[in-house]
Amino acid sequence: MRAFKTEISSALDREIAIMERKFPYFDSRFHYHPELELIYIKNGKGKRIIGDKLDTFSSGDIFFIGSDLPHEIINAEEFTKDCTSGLTHAIVAYFNKDVFSKGFYNLRESSKINTLIKKAGRGIKVTGNTNKVIAKKMDELVTKKDFERIIGLIEILHFLSISDELEYFVCEGYQGKMTDNTSDRLSKVFNYVSINYNEDITLEAIAKVANLTPPAFCRMFKQKTKLCFFSYLNEIRISNACKILTETGYNVSEVAFNCGYRTLSNFNKFFKKSTGLSPKAYREKALA
Repeated sequence: MRAFKTEISSALDREIAIMERKFPYFDSRFHYHPELELIYIKNGKGKRIIGDKLDTFSSGDIFFIGSDLPHEIINAEEFTKDCTSGLTHAIVAYFNKDVFSKGFYNLRESSKINTLIKKAGRGIKVTGNTNKVIAKKMDELVTKKDFERIIGLIEILHFLSISDELEYFVCEGYQGKMTDNTSDRLSKVFNYVSINYNEDITLEAIAKVANLTPPAFCRMFKQKTKLCFFSYLNEIRISNACKILTETGYNVSEVAFNCGYRTLSNFNKFFKKSTGLSPKAYREKALA
């Protein structure tokens, strides 16, 4: 898997594109593009990678992805086998920041939109009541024509810019713009971890995936993600453990083993550090 650069505007021959997408499953590879991307998942679930973070997504989620921020959406198994969950369905808005002039962003009235676009470089998840409002506006946006689409997009950006119901995917210091070579190395690492997180992954093994020596790999990974590799690996394992705890009847020991932990004590320690709860308490709260 290679992170590759695309240009949505030139491919579609338009500076602002509002698209309704229905496919058996999402098939985008790990990629980045200069356009900002606002995506509303109407139907679908699985995993998503934004920057250096891998987590789950589900129907109703809304993401705002900044310029040149690497990302990928990976469907859950039921969407790739016989389409038993129906078509994936999303509404997506692509636009380049430069479609609005520098004077527009310098206006006092639009300064918060300028700030929002800068923060989108960290990847934004829209939550709470804001999610419901933006979902409705995205449904309306896809039906609009011509200049009404521009007005509708600005309304959405304004509403997002004044909301406090936004969560960021990557840390503030994340270096999202990567060279092709570094991007390729990281994408291979992300892909390997997403498949093998339940195995015993050594530093030597993961460095080999990136075709680097262990010291060089550690430096590269820390520079680009602001995390040491094993902190990242634990985040991926705990994220998957949360999903298994809420969606299956496996006991805590089984969940720990299925997520790559060979001792229950280690699993409990890392799980509580990450979530603030024990695995049992997390399941009880999630299912209450």
